[in-house]
Amino acid sequence: MATAILDLEISKLPPEITVEERYRKALILIRLGGKPIGQALLPVVGGRMGGDELRETLMNAAGDNLWKNWLYDTLEWDERGPMEAMPLATVAVCTRDRPEDLRRCLDALMLLPDDGQEYLVIDNCPATDASSELVKNYPKVRYVREDVAGESAARNRALREAKHEFVAFTDDDAAPDRNWLRSLLRNFRDSRVMCVTGLVMPLELETEAQEWFERYSPYGQGFERRVFDGAHCNPLIVAPVGVSASMALRKTLIDCIGLFDEALGVGTPAKCGSDCELFARILRSGYRIVYEPRALSWHRHRRTWEELRNLLQGYGLGVYAFWTRIFVVNREFSVPLLAWEWLLYKQIPELLASLRKQPGCIPSDLLLAQLRGCISGPMAYFSSRKRLQEVKGEVNQFEI
Repeated sequence: MATAILDLEISKLPPEITVEERYRKALILIRLGGKPIGQALLPVVGGRMGGDELRETLMNAAGDNLWKNWLYDTLEWDERGPMEAMPLATVAVCTRDRPEDLRRCLDALMLLPDDGQEYLVIDNCPATDASSELVKNYPKVRYVREDVAGESAARNRALREAKHEFVAFTDDDAAPDRNWLRSLLRNFRDSRVMCVTGLVMPLELETEAQEWFERYSPYGQGFERRVFDGAHCNPLIVAPVGVSASMALRKTLIDCIGLFDEALGVGTPAKCGSDCELFARILRSGYRIVYEPRALSWHRHRRTWEELRNLLQGYGLGVYAFWTRIFVVNREFSVPLLAWEWLLYKQIPELLASLRKQPGCIPSDLLLAQLRGCISGPMAYFSSRKRLQEVKGEVNQFEI
């Protein structure tokens, strides 16, 4: 059953909220002064919500974060510190044959405040010219074609093409909030911060697959700003860091730690894991990553069950491919223990609960798909490396 997505300012709640009668639930993003501070999943009766009960429910859902942000606003205090001027940035969208999603993404980007940022669309091995034709409708956007397959190759091309010091990435199936870019960039005042990620909320929850994805593997990592330092956390467990669908990097990371591993990521046999590997390398190198919930973006989750199952299989495959890379290249011998703990304390208990039909359990076909991906991950990484070497060899031969 579909869930309505609502975006509400708690200080200016209307007397009544009306949604389509087909909705029986509403996922509400709670804001205070425009800042996301929490969320609530509430029932909808007859397409209507409202009254003092709604206000009280949202205040309880936001919890201490409501009062903390109210106090910060009252004292005019910002934990990120002062910033004299907004730094210049390049906004990059990596895409492949999804013009409808790309149009929505570019429409959202065109609503960002103009701080002198440039916009890039990196079209990765397109099968048609639909994306290039679409970009012609956006005079501020520069189109670049990248013919080495994979999101890592596309992101590396964006880093090389970018004219500015900071590069903000959004996926083509995401729609950044108006304050997204500024919120990311405000966190680079600390020179040790190499990467900033943002809050990602669902754009829609119209299908069962989208509902289960948001329940089992949401992109959002909460409403508290967090600073990750490899000296104080395990740099190989990067899920709490956030996702690359909403991310900004210093361009100097090319010289400090290198580019994305092009053997990982969507569009390669490894399917996923490129962002995890980069996050781990940042933390292992002594730099910091900030998770900033004010940098909000809305993501369109996969709509069909088959797409969801394939996605979760890809996630499992990507994590194990990333761990394989860390084990083989970086000689990180704690990786087998991590894999064993994930299997023992998460995957097996979830699968047993599903097989026993326990209330609220994850469907077994999703869990089995993820497990199949994990098993395939190590060999997929080696296959991906071999394929990349062949592709690079062909490119170099052609250039000669």
